Amino acid sequence: MGDFAQTGPVPTLHRLGPVDVDALERQLVAWSASSPMALIIPTLYDELDRRALPTIVEELAGVPYLDEVIIGVDGADADQFARAREFFAGLPMRHRLLWNDGPRLREIDDQLRKLDLAPAQPGKGRNVWYCLGYYLASGRADVVALHDADILTYSRAMLARLFFPVASPDFGYAFAKGYYYRTDAETLNGRVARLLVAPLLRALRTVTGPSGYLDHLAGFRYPLAGEFAMKRPLAADLRIPADWGVEIGVLGEVYRRLAPSQICQVDIADAYDHKHQPLSVDNPGDGLHRMAIDVTGALLRRLNLEGTVLDAASLRSVEAAYQAAALDLVETYHNDAVINGLATNRHEEEETVELFAGAVAEAGRAVLSGRSTAAFSANWTRVTSAVPDVYDQLLHAVEADAEE
Repeated sequence: MGDFAQTGPVPTLHRLGPVDVDALERQLVAWSASSPMALIIPTLYDELDRRALPTIVEELAGVPYLDEVIIGVDGADADQFARAREFFAGLPMRHRLLWNDGPRLREIDDQLRKLDLAPAQPGKGRNVWYCLGYYLASGRADVVALHDADILTYSRAMLARLFFPVASPDFGYAFAKGYYYRTDAETLNGRVARLLVAPLLRALRTVTGPSGYLDHLAGFRYPLAGEFAMKRPLAADLRIPADWGVEIGVLGEVYRRLAPSQICQVDIADAYDHKHQPLSVDNPGDGLHRMAIDVTGALLRRLNLEGTVLDAASLRSVEAAYQAAALDLVETYHNDAVINGLATNRHEEEETVELFAGAVAEAGRAVLSGRSTAAFSANWTRVTSAVPDVYDQLLHAVEADAEE
């Protein structure tokens, strides 16, 4: 709740005062009669034992307008999946769990991989992709929203504000992206958004010149937010990276497929906190180190698709320009934190920038060499064209897993 400025190409729906959750939900209930709504939650099995997910389930149990909740469960064996079913059993609305590591969904995955249609590697993107496939197969809802399973500050108000712009019959939006600022009430968080994406976009715009795609990304106040809502036709046409480049990849697809007037961003929380990933300085396959490589790779791949020519020299320039812009932002964000009574550690932030600069270089080398980070998966429109009964297979697999 800071301003009502409209800057850049993305319409912004601000939070201008206290949220009347009951009023929002009454509207959503009324609209749900003709435009049903579904929610997707991709999760790791381990989240069941962390603080966030029990609160999320408790909050969701009181949401009156959802027709269906779809939970994608990664990393579960048979006993753990049975426990996950019990964990979510308290949800009063229809809910279905996708046992992504179970034999039935693995069989479908093997079939699609042979046709080069399934996501090439495990990760959040793969989880989201299969959940979207089940949402489309179910056919129960016209609007779908997605959020993560590790939101420590979750509330029904957050979900209502996320759905509202797309569910409204009067607004005309087909896609809404949530935004917020990241804090645990003591520290200014959101390092990948603040210290990687924001300065990297500045660097790319400086080195590669004008770009509608980069302007589009820069218009989002939190492009890495894991919360978004969309109408059903867009869900069928999205191609999604299998790795941690999901959010950047989705925004690129939205840019390609929708008119600017159909896209918005909405302030969904006064403050937001979730599970914090380690930097993993010495392990590029884990933590924020991997995330930085994946996010940068997704961004560079999309630039290539938009016609921007990237070579070794231009990418070296991008890396240098990124590091300069990021170090400037370290000081800016430090000042912003201090005036708001929050903490940042400038030494650690500059170390993070050094790590991210290496990640930018690594992602660039991968893109140039053709061994890039995860490629986009096929969209479900293409999958159903190649395998006409794939939706029936998904429905049967999920229902059979639910019954056992």
